[in-house]
Amino acid sequence: MKNMEAVQFDLSKKSLKHVQLPVPSVTDPKHLLIRVSYAGICGTDLHIIQGEFPCNPDRPLILGHEFSGTVEELGPEVTNFKKGDKVSVDPNIGCEKCNFCHDGNPHFCKKGGINTTIGIYKDGGWADYVVCPESQVHKLPESISLEQAALCEPLSCLSHGWDLASPIKVGKNILITGAGIIGNLWACALHLHGHRRVTISEPNQSRLNNLKKLNLGFDLVTPNQLKERQAEDPEFLFDFIIECSGFPPAIEHCLSLLNQGGKLVIFGVAPPHGRISISPYEIYAKELKIIGVNINPYSYPNSIGMVEAMGDRYLNYDNLGIKVFSLKEYEEAIKALKEGSIAKAIFKM
Repeated sequence: MKNMEAVQFDLSKKSLKHVQLPVPSVTDPKHLLIRVSYAGICGTDLHIIQGEFPCNPDRPLILGHEFSGTVEELGPEVTNFKKGDKVSVDPNIGCEKCNFCHDGNPHFCKKGGINTTIGIYKDGGWADYVVCPESQVHKLPESISLEQAALCEPLSCLSHGWDLASPIKVGKNILITGAGIIGNLWACALHLHGHRRVTISEPNQSRLNNLKKLNLGFDLVTPNQLKERQAEDPEFLFDFIIECSGFPPAIEHCLSLLNQGGKLVIFGVAPPHGRISISPYEIYAKELKIIGVNINPYSYPNSIGMVEAMGDRYLNYDNLGIKVFSLKEYEEAIKALKEGSIAKAIFKM
């Protein structure tokens, strides 16, 4: 039997291990075997590894819910793909039977939703091969590389957030907090749509410096500089804030920076035990809108369109602060992410 490389997580031990496993078989007629090309490490993966975010408790699990690859084998009832097709995979699906699913909100599904996510409850893309249902696989146009397509999943979440927060009017003052990969992708998407009055706040100076490679012309500051400007000028406020750090004190600070009628998009995943203090009066008086964003219901096709539109101008790995690693280098990859020396780590198979 043919073996493959994988990085497996054991929740009971909170440990990762590089392993050799048999290549999975296609046993469901509607499933495909995908040879993985690129697979990202997400901030959610770090929360899982630290025991702060739920995952499959029943067995060791191959993580990785952001990945691209090529079709290697097809179940007999697969109709929309052929061997060799370039694909990206939406890791999320609902049960397709409950009220949430029928109402267009499969991410709220109590049977599906997070409980069936590839790379969180089912084996994912941190491996040479992965089996996926045809319904969750998306064919890529020739204009998109497999390297770029590894960013489809985070961009599909961004697209959902964009829809929830719209309209995002050009000319408004915008703040992004956190210059990890999702903050950088938000910055690129805003620039693509014509926004220029954008400030990015990030405590890690190397991440801020790397942002200059994107040549966006945005104002790059540290959180301390934000506080200094706020202290100097009571009118130093923002109409639209995208919080990408998931750090509760940063979220709390964002609320004090919102202008009248302002919107706060909480995009970064905070630890479940995190708490913030908030003034209901301020929400009332300023008519503030606080918008939570949870994954990517039906927005995956939009992400493919975004990747195609953004191209190498915005999705160059080096400019985005992405570093590529082999599966065997998983410890080095996670260490670099935690230190903040890179914005994102991606495995290349």
